[in-house]
Amino acid sequence: MAALQTDAVVVGGGLAGIVTALELLRSGQRVVLIDRDTPERLGGLALWAFGGMALVGTPLQEAMGIPDTPERALHDWLQFGELEPEDEWPRQWARYYVEHSRSEVYDWLKTEGIRFMPAVNWVERGLNGDGNSLPRYHVVWGTSRELVRCLVAALHRANHDGRLTLLHRHRVTGLEHTAGKLSGASAINEASGEIVYCRAPVVVLAMGGINGSHAECRANWPKERPLPETMLNGAHPLADGQLHHWAAEKLGAQISHVGEMWNYAAGFPHPYPHFAGHGLSTIPCKSALWLNHRGERIGPQPLVTGFDTHWMCQRVAQQEKPWTWHLLNWRIAAKEFAISGAEHNQRIRDKQFIRFLTETLLGNHRLVRQMQRESPYFIVDDSLTGLAAKMNALTASHDIDPARLQATADAFDANFSNGQRLHNDDQIRRILHARQWGPDRLRTCKPAPLQKPGAGPFIAIHMQLITRKSLGGLKTDLHSRVLDARQQPVPGLYCVGEAAGFGGGGASGKRSLEGTFLPACIMTARAAARAIIRAAANS
Repeated sequence: MAALQTDAVVVGGGLAGIVTALELLRSGQRVVLIDRDTPERLGGLALWAFGGMALVGTPLQEAMGIPDTPERALHDWLQFGELEPEDEWPRQWARYYVEHSRSEVYDWLKTEGIRFMPAVNWVERGLNGDGNSLPRYHVVWGTSRELVRCLVAALHRANHDGRLTLLHRHRVTGLEHTAGKLSGASAINEASGEIVYCRAPVVVLAMGGINGSHAECRANWPKERPLPETMLNGAHPLADGQLHHWAAEKLGAQISHVGEMWNYAAGFPHPYPHFAGHGLSTIPCKSALWLNHRGERIGPQPLVTGFDTHWMCQRVAQQEKPWTWHLLNWRIAAKEFAISGAEHNQRIRDKQFIRFLTETLLGNHRLVRQMQRESPYFIVDDSLTGLAAKMNALTASHDIDPARLQATADAFDANFSNGQRLHNDDQIRRILHARQWGPDRLRTCKPAPLQKPGAGPFIAIHMQLITRKSLGGLKTDLHSRVLDARQQPVPGLYCVGEAAGFGGGGASGKRSLEGTFLPACIMTARAAARAIIRAAANS
């Protein structure tokens, strides 16, 4: 049994926890950072993430002629997220985000040595134009792995005088009270079983959301929405919601909007899983046909990525079986197929700009061949008949009738039988709209028949819904202080990042504009650190 005395305890070594600890160290405070994972995985889910950030009013937007403003971004945010008038703190955090993402994230990261790719992407446009009305998606050069490594290095530099204690492989079992006041946290070393008591007047909860636990995910799934029989896990497996419940039961903290989640509709099992049920989330090809388990196109409105992820997840969850198929050809896959995260975006992750540009222009055949080689869920064949046989073999069924699959492809290809002027298909219309924006044009094929000569072989990808992020969490104010049922701060207790629903207990509402999560981790963490530093100075 050991005891540590410190100024602040930070629970969780993800991006929000790292930023909180960094800002506190730089102010001269002593910090104990407790993380359940191993030292090489410090950074949590952010270490694996792609690194996309929704930012408002940046120099990069200005250089590309994008006339963005906080007012316009807030309108998009509130409309797309469907935030209710009574969502006081989520709405305040939404406003804070759009007004401060430039200074609190973009400018701050630039001073930390982070750079962004020279293009702004346009995602989550809304199914009916009610999402991002302008491009806002900035991509960290080096992916989120570079972001984490840069900030971890800064953390160690700030610890030149030994004021930081890092406790890896430790799980917080409870928060300590003395004379009715928060006085620290107790943790257990999951390797040795040793208990550590961390004495401090301040505890910052940065342990992530609940989506790493499928039991929690299913227990909180909104009853009015379809729930698939099986799902993959794309969240951090240690983000299990246990500390949320502990804080609520023992300290009166409020858990808000925990049924709202940001999942993805197109995942398949990781060929080399890091944990049980580990899935990869694809960025679905806009030009692929999205089919049900029988090989029929899902409709009547076809599923096309880049518009409304929340809607797509619900449509996938409504299907008769818990998987769908993407039907495409090699031409489409080479230009459009991508997997979210740092692991499979090697050129961006390793800052290989010339190779990235070459693959963007000529096609990422390397990734397509890799998935063909590594994943049984990525099926390739020269004919639709052969493809159907392999699809049935994978699912141990006779669901795919080769004639039906052929008819599905023929029906789509008929759009082109009388030339480009006479096609009438909503997927084609959305593709043409996406291609109007330069960065999307580079990554989206010009519409063409699926059976276009020379475009093969054919590809079918077996997809499942994959869990990712919690949009709800502990309710907080703009200082990241945890609030009780009377809307009063729990003295000494703060919550940041995904654990706080990325601010206020659910700042995004039902839908995210995408790319809001990493910046919100940074903003909520910096807000907490400022409040803690100010309180210490006044005590």
